[in-house]
Amino acid sequence: MKTHNHMLTPFNFAGLGKKRAQWSTAGVAVIPVPYDLTTSYRSGTRSGPLAIIEASTHMELFDDEINAEIADVGICTLNLVEPVTSSPDKMISRVAGVVSSVIREDKFPVVLGGEHSITLGAVTALSSRFPDFGVVQLDAHADLRDQYQGSKYNHACIGRRISERFPLTQIGIRSLCSEEHLFLENSGISTYYSGDIYGNSSWIEPCVANLPETIYITIDLDVLDPSIMPSVGTPEPGGLLWYDVLYLLRTLAEKKTIIGFDIVELCPMPSNPAPDFLAAKLCYKLIGYCKQSSIASRQTPI
Repeated sequence: MKTHNHMLTPFNFAGLGKKRAQWSTAGVAVIPVPYDLTTSYRSGTRSGPLAIIEASTHMELFDDEINAEIADVGICTLNLVEPVTSSPDKMISRVAGVVSSVIREDKFPVVLGGEHSITLGAVTALSSRFPDFGVVQLDAHADLRDQYQGSKYNHACIGRRISERFPLTQIGIRSLCSEEHLFLENSGISTYYSGDIYGNSSWIEPCVANLPETIYITIDLDVLDPSIMPSVGTPEPGGLLWYDVLYLLRTLAEKKTIIGFDIVELCPMPSNPAPDFLAAKLCYKLIGYCKQSSIASRQTPI
């Protein structure tokens, strides 16, 4: 596989050995992108991908919900994608190139950030193979500014750029500026605010029913409540909890075709590794939901 410049990754996701982590047989490719050029509060999300991968090496591989080792699908971990620091749009192009090389080989792309701007690279690449899909954004922030800090490709603009090309559904939103509020009124974007969905699940069925049949999922970890996910650059109170998110993701996987996902904006705190492990477990669970039929057909003896 020929891709852009990379730096070595010291771990395989989930600590997998050669048999289940080799490129030739893997069904899933983990793409770590250590990039945070446009972060605007707490920097450090460049360290997120390696923190997730390292934490994942301490997970149990058997999943009691799926009743199998999710790793049986084969999970190849690519080397770190080397950041481009000249401009975020060039970094987005680099991510698009790497994701394109992954999907050309029929691998399921899982992108680990890094800041949220990298999502645009992933969905751009996927649009060459999947002309009609929607994007589901789990996030505390609307990210719908037209530009921020002099750039249209700042992490605060990622929702706006996606919505210009793909149907966009936002879930967990609880922070936006007046510009974003006005834009939403006539945007056609479906937005589910955290305060409106708290304590009930009745919104999930109509939300899922209104989505396109094929979707990409982007998870900004600040969608989660800071009580369980304090390690983000811009924490917001009032977020979703672990089982809320799992129920939503499981429902999406059951009802729709997911063509890839990313998990972004982890800002690790060395004094508290629990959020790193949460992010790793969330990634592993979502791989399981997305590839459950493949896991069942490829199970190997433990």
